[in-house]
Formats: sequence, structure tokens, C-alpha cells
Amino acid sequence: MPPKRIVCPIDFSDHSQDALIVATDLAARYQAEILLVHIVPMLPKLPSLSTLFKEAEYEAQLQEEAKRRLEESVRQLAQKGVRAEVLLGTANDVGMEIVRVGEHHQADLIVIATHGTSGWNKFVFGSVAEKVVHAAHCPVLVLRASPESKSAAESSNLASTTV
Repeated sequence: MPPKRIVCPIDFSDHSQDALIVATDLAARYQAEILLVHIVPMLPKLPSLSTLFKEAEYEAQLQEEAKRRLEESVRQLAQKGVRAEVLLGTANDVGMEIVRVGEHHQADLIVIATHGTSGWNKFVFGSVAEKVVHAAHCPVLVLRASPESKSAAESSNLASTTV
């Protein structure tokens, strides 16, 4: 049965952009709709001294930037004749939130990349793609990163976490 609603989580990494290309091709081929999902990981409650950091403002900036980028993706998809919607959220467990979104929106397929911007967080929180594969109610198409792009992305993530 061809998919009619494809959920495509996107974190704006090169790998998730590659997953979006595949989801776009499938959506065009089967006249399906894409639900672009971006989940901002929830910041933990920080000690009182760190309120100077203004975590609420930081979260708002993350949300606004993601919204802008998602809307641009929707415009580009429309130019290709592909219908798309956007869902922007915040969650403690990104993988389980993607699964919940898929169930709530009656997804026929989830297209996800194996490596996003999680970097070292993977070792602490587990792989988002792995959680989605194990918990999703619908088929999941997992796109594996090539070894060259994987090592480049991990180097980039390592550099961004040490700044």
C-alpha cells in the first residue's frame, strides 16, 4: 500500500536533509503529504545561578530559527509539487516524541536518518533513529550515513560541543 502521510524528522543536519530528499521523492511518486517534524530537546532545569543564562530566551530562539527553516523547506517542497505540513515541538525524549507524532497524525511511513546533530548525546540518551525503529507503529525507512559523511558530521558535532 503506498504511503499517504510521510513523517520526516529533520534536525537540519546534512543527514536529515538527505532523508528529506528521499521523503520528497516518495511523496512525489505516491502523491503523499510530508509532515516535517522538528523536536527541540528540552533544556533541563538549571541551578538558580544559571538563570543569568536566560534559558527561556535561548529556547525561544531555537524555536524561531527552526520555524523559519521549516517554513522555507515547505516553500521548496511546494515548488516541487509536494504538499507539506510542519510540526515543531519540544520534548525530553526526541525519539519517543517522533513516534507519538507519527501515531497521532496516522503516518504511513517515517523516513529518518541514522546520524543527526546528536553527536556525543547519542551515548548518553541513545540513538533517536533506534528508538523510532523499535517503537513506531508504522514502517520506518532508516537512511544510513556514508562513512565519509558520518565521520565529518561527528567531527563537526565534537567541535560544536567543545566551543
